[in-house]
Amino acid sequence: MPAPNWRSLLFVPASAEKFVARAHTRGADVIILDLEDSIPPEGKDAARAALPAAAKRVGQAGADVCVRINRPLEMSIPDIAAAVMPEVSVLMLPKVMGAEHVKLLSEVVAVREAALGLPVGHTRFIGVVETPQALPNLVAIAGADPRMAGLGVGSEDLSTELEAVPGADSLYVFGMMCVAAARGAGILPMGSIGAFADFSDLEAYRQSLRRSRRLGFGCASCIHPAQVPIINEEYGPAPAEVDRARRLIAAFEAALAGGQGAVAFEGAMIDLPVVERARRLLARVR
Repeated sequence: MPAPNWRSLLFVPASAEKFVARAHTRGADVIILDLEDSIPPEGKDAARAALPAAAKRVGQAGADVCVRINRPLEMSIPDIAAAVMPEVSVLMLPKVMGAEHVKLLSEVVAVREAALGLPVGHTRFIGVVETPQALPNLVAIAGADPRMAGLGVGSEDLSTELEAVPGADSLYVFGMMCVAAARGAGILPMGSIGAFADFSDLEAYRQSLRRSRRLGFGCASCIHPAQVPIINEEYGPAPAEVDRARRLIAAFEAALAGGQGAVAFEGAMIDLPVVERARRLLARVR
């Protein structure tokens, strides 16, 4: 299954009516209905019960609907039972430890899909690695199951475990490990090199995203609606980039038709790797 064409993923507490009501107007490609960190223990059952109505509301403008489940099995099993439904196409798996963890949850999801008459694989996964122990398993996690659509490193939780301050210096190595693992598996690397939770300086946030996109990240999640348009601008191809990519591909194909393997284009030589980057850019156009 091809990697999804996402740029922005916006977190919304599943039982927070005021946020759910407006989520579809925010412009995010994916709305993540959260059952984990933003829901206190005493509110988990109510949040699960709110999912069917919330999923319909947040997806009404065409965004994909994701549910972030809880990590402990005694919570993730009822989360999956509540979250798997026609309107939900993705589950976010926090604190993934390894490939077997992903496969186990995939089995649970498959049983629920079958019970509802949903096609096998209807529900895809975004895995999030948030502990030092799981970092060596990034490649295995990325390729663990056909449901895997994206992979990220949880900057806040991982930084806490490392006793480090979230930022470009502390997260660079692990972020690049995630990019390599995800791209190698043909799925989306999610995230950025920077602090996830800080939305007080949107220009600094933009610069962090711009750098991260150049490093290979494909999409990013956020907790504030003001971050959504910035992610869409920085992680989506700009109109000028799209136009240049189309012209570049046309020039290359014309050269091939004329028996050439490389061609000069706007002052530079282009060959297959350059053309492949242009094709991948066009594949991200929404």
